[in-house]
Amino acid sequence: MKYNIYLLCIFLNFPILLNAQQQILVAGKTYPGDFKQFAVDNLGNQYFLQKNDQFKKVNPQGDSMGVFNDVRRFGKLSSINTQNPLRTILFYKDFRNIVILDRFLHIVNAIDLKKQNLFQVNVIAPSFDNNIWIFDEQESKLKKIGEDGKKIIETADLRTILGEAITPEYLFDQNGFVYVFDSHKGMYIFDYYGALKSKIALLGWKDVVVSSNIIFGIKDSALMSYATGSLQIKTIPLPKEATQSLKMVTNAAFFYFLTPNAILQYTLTKHE
Repeated sequence: MKYNIYLLCIFLNFPILLNAQQQILVAGKTYPGDFKQFAVDNLGNQYFLQKNDQFKKVNPQGDSMGVFNDVRRFGKLSSINTQNPLRTILFYKDFRNIVILDRFLHIVNAIDLKKQNLFQVNVIAPSFDNNIWIFDEQESKLKKIGEDGKKIIETADLRTILGEAITPEYLFDQNGFVYVFDSHKGMYIFDYYGALKSKIALLGWKDVVVSSNIIFGIKDSALMSYATGSLQIKTIPLPKEATQSLKMVTNAAFFYFLTPNAILQYTLTKHE
């Protein structure tokens, strides 16, 4: 019976849910504070948006590396992308503004998507070649734009390719692929030419992150993980302190949970 279920999951491209009690989250440092948003890069630098709308970058030792006080000029900050430690990208989806900062949080460029007739963009992501991916919901197309806002490439209308309209909440460029996530439809993985490589039924996940070939997210007070191609979803229960998390982020070394009063750091380890 288990073998038949496994074959059915392969045929339907559905991952198999496994109990992964052999992995646990071990508490590390706590960073007290009243933060609105938080991000971390692969060098361990941390980025805080404080309640007074001051945006600050600190190194792993806690030393300040830059401050950006002009956060609200472009609208309400929606997301912070720190995939490249030398280039921080801020996205203001309500006003369709993208702001690019250098490693000291000085403005390098600002892109007004409205001037490019892009009025329904709710997710963006940096590309491997220092351009920017966007999802244009009006045309249902994945597009790459340059720092001048001009279109470089675009896919065909994805409604014709997928047979349905999607409303992405997360977008990533990782390992030669573009990941587009809609919590009601799942994860779609495209190559750089817009060809659909696979669809994974990761439904109802939030705080989705793609790290190397592993997709992480939160669902039902558990940390979920899925290694692409494995057909297996692993579940790791969240520590009690992290269940009230407002947001989860991760880098190569740690998981961070933004709570109302602090940022909690954890390490994912095997439990003997």
